[in-house]
Amino acid sequence: MSDATQLSLYDRFQEINSVDPALVNQYQVKRGLRNDDGTGVVAGVTNICSVHGYIVSDHEVVADEGILSYRGYSIEDLLKDSGSDQRYCFEEICYLLLNGDLPTQAELAQFVEALDSQRELPDGFTSHYIMNPATRDLMNCLSRSVLLLYADDPDAESRSPEHEIRTAISLISRLPRISVLAYYAKRVAFFKDSMIMHRFVPGQSTAETILSMLRLDRSFTAEEAHMLDIMLSLHSEHGGGNNSTFACRVLTSSDTDPYSAYSAALGSLKGNRHGGANAKVLAMQNDIKGHVGNWDNDDEVAAYLTRIVEKDAFDRTGLIYGIGHAVYTLSDPRAIVCRDFATKLAAGTEHEAELDLLKRIERLAPEVLTQVKGPGKQVCANVDMYSGFVYTMLGIPEEMITPLFACARIAGWAAHRFEEIVSGKRIMRPAYMAAFNSRDYVPMDQRG
Repeated sequence: MSDATQLSLYDRFQEINSVDPALVNQYQVKRGLRNDDGTGVVAGVTNICSVHGYIVSDHEVVADEGILSYRGYSIEDLLKDSGSDQRYCFEEICYLLLNGDLPTQAELAQFVEALDSQRELPDGFTSHYIMNPATRDLMNCLSRSVLLLYADDPDAESRSPEHEIRTAISLISRLPRISVLAYYAKRVAFFKDSMIMHRFVPGQSTAETILSMLRLDRSFTAEEAHMLDIMLSLHSEHGGGNNSTFACRVLTSSDTDPYSAYSAALGSLKGNRHGGANAKVLAMQNDIKGHVGNWDNDDEVAAYLTRIVEKDAFDRTGLIYGIGHAVYTLSDPRAIVCRDFATKLAAGTEHEAELDLLKRIERLAPEVLTQVKGPGKQVCANVDMYSGFVYTMLGIPEEMITPLFACARIAGWAAHRFEEIVSGKRIMRPAYMAAFNSRDYVPMDQRG
């Protein structure tokens, strides 16, 4: 293959693909589908999820405490009995998102049985598609695997409710297994480790199944499984406007098959501005731990955060990763739930000092941002501030974090796809203003 950098296409890449920012203002373009005040452009109506973080009063955005609710139930209420009587929440939340109501005990048992029945992969799938070729990025493997599962579905082009629900249950069941197998395939291909292929255990919750298949000795504590269950529940849904869910709804509006729609959502979630952001948070936190001598000293921590904001430390972007959100202003309820459960799990362990440091960063970062940049939009810690810490505490490899996010969010994507099929009824087709003038065609022998 010839070197693409030698083509003239390369020389003017920035010039050719630049649009005059003045035109964006002239045509009142909503960049990122955001209004000038930072609020999102309303693109639809949903009965699935509410993400509340501010109030618009007299055309002004007023900060407010964050509220996250699934089908009208607050996330705190859905999780408040987690761990009691060995109760796992994720499957119950999946049922709620897909069906609209909380299940009875009998309905939940039937749903869990349906998930169990779908965990098997087609014959040869692991060796032919996950291991060959293995990929360095597990999210690419997940996206590819979902598209390949289309070939194993004789009714893949059906849009019937039965097929849509069956496909959603199949992917909720299979994505955790594919994620773990993809992780070990990567370890084999690029690090010469051994391929681990633990069988799943029928009857285990999704969180138990992930830990059982991922760990070499298959052992885990009930506390660890319930903490992972909490994380899956927190990540299972976050409104129709988040990028991956919106991508799923956009593809669904074109009347494409479910596998294509979910694969597109996976590609979106991989992005560094979306689900992939957790890697930046972990890297920043490790950088702070390495450069702050006394984690208990507010002044030392604030001084280093100031250097980060002034682009004098870490990646020189001026961003404090894990702080700020497109919707939440005063608080992110997912971060609060995650922090509270992590506090219980870390108590009395070697992880307690690190958790205290993260709490200190959460408390000091808004003050530092105001001191350096001046008053602006109120910011709070988002879920990524603590999610990476929790996964690390559970011994989950960093490259598995975004795939586990996807294993949870597939439930939300499916719920939004169902709603788009029934209520959308129109292909999404926003407008782009053409910024060029007409030109006369020039024959090949006259082009200089």
